[in-house]
Amino acid sequence: MEGSYNKRKKADALLIGGLLAAAFLLVFIFGKKDAGAAVRVTVDGALYGAYALDTDAVIPIKRNGVVTNTLEIRDGCADMTDADCPDKICVNQKAVSRPGETIVCLPNKVVVEVEADTGETAYDSFSR
Repeated sequence: MEGSYNKRKKADALLIGGLLAAAFLLVFIFGKKDAGAAVRVTVDGALYGAYALDTDAVIPIKRNGVVTNTLEIRDGCADMTDADCPDKICVNQKAVSRPGETIVCLPNKVVVEVEADTGETAYDSFSR
């Protein structure tokens, strides 16, 4: 009986080790952020500014001299924390950190897009 107990103990240890290795792998693959990424902010189609994601900042976005949106960059993520639009959909969107992710405020015509530092887009191809 003691032999089967040792086999089960080894199997449990292997299972736990395998689960820990899988969890580490998932965090490594999906938790990886592009260290050189930046956000590109446009207002009404014109470039408003580009900001590195590795530097914490609070950016007031102005349109016609009035602050319409507030973008906060913290811990490698960009988040729209305030907007004067009625629906506040942009404020309720999740923070972005990966190339190609966007936050859009349609009423204020503000677009925040994460871009990779390498000059490459996050897309494999484009179609017409």
